[in-house]
Parts: sequence; C-alpha cells; structure tokens
Amino acid sequence: MSYYVYLIASRKDGAIYIGVTNDIVRRIYEHRIKAVAGFASRYNITRLVWFEIYDDPVSAITREKEIKKWKREWKVALIEAQNPLWKDLYESICT
Repeated sequence: MSYYVYLIASRKDGAIYIGVTNDIVRRIYEHRIKAVAGFASRYNITRLVWFEIYDDPVSAITREKEIKKWKREWKVALIEAQNPLWKDLYESICT
C-alpha cells in the first residue's frame, strides 16, 4: 500500500494545506466537494499542487510533520520545483 503526503492550495500564492492519506484520489475528491468541515473547506483549498509517495505510514506521517513546521517560502519552493505553474494535478492522478 502507498501513502501520500500532499499539498493543496486555493490558488497560486493562496492558502496552502498539507495532509497525508493512503488514497490520494479519494482524499482530494473529498477536499474538492468540501466533504469535511475545516480549514481546507473554509478557505476553498482544493487544488492538488504537490505530492510525494511513501511505502509506509510512519515515513509519510514523519514527512508531513516535518513540512508542517516549514516556513511558507520553503513550501512554495517545494511546489514550484515540480509544479512551477501551480497546475491542479488532480486530473493527472485520476487516470
């Protein structure tokens, strides 16, 4: 089973949310339809802009906690290293 650490954003230079899941397609869909009340739904954070894949949950959770402590500029640099235009990657993971 794979585990994912992901960053979603409301727009380029907008609010950013970090999460971890074992089913990224389902979880991003939940963010998109605002299935769970909270920070992401309140600020319309629905665009998948970055993710990493791990083989075990401990590594994924450790990475998520590490990134949560980062400054915003470091998170932006992480996103822009792989996705400089902040494209929504959701459609590319659904196929």
